[in-house]
Amino acid sequence: MQRFYEVMFIVRPDVADEDLDKLIAGLEQTVTSGGGKIRSTEKLGKRKLAYMVRKFNDGNYVLLTIDADGVLIAELERRLRVSEPVIKFITVRMDEEEKRLAKVRAIRATKKKLSAIPPAPPIAAPVEAPAEAAPAPATPAPAAPAAETATPASA
Repeated sequence: MQRFYEVMFIVRPDVADEDLDKLIAGLEQTVTSGGGKIRSTEKLGKRKLAYMVRKFNDGNYVLLTIDADGVLIAELERRLRVSEPVIKFITVRMDEEEKRLAKVRAIRATKKKLSAIPPAPPIAAPVEAPAEAAPAPATPAPAAPAAETATPASA
């Protein structure tokens, strides 16, 4: 079963370009002779390492993207391990990553984006007048007529 892999490896910085090309060609030959397919080969150039690896502070990065099966990847990793100029390598299976990313994209596509919803128009709040200028009640209080009726009864 062919799967999609990315193999990144770091080569010592003191290796000549011709030797680096021979190493890459040998690894590509291993992949093609094993029934795999090279998608791309990228020389990413000389970069500083995050930490010291085998007494080196920088190295030449190379990225191979290939279609291969597990047996071929094991053989490629074995060759990288025993190759003296290679100071570090990593192999990542990308078909699972692509599947996971497609699933996340599908979930995001079904959700309604908050930025796509138009904002609600602002609600006009009533403006309150200051407390000293409060409007008087519309009907007067009935306290005054009640006081008049109580006075004639006592007289």
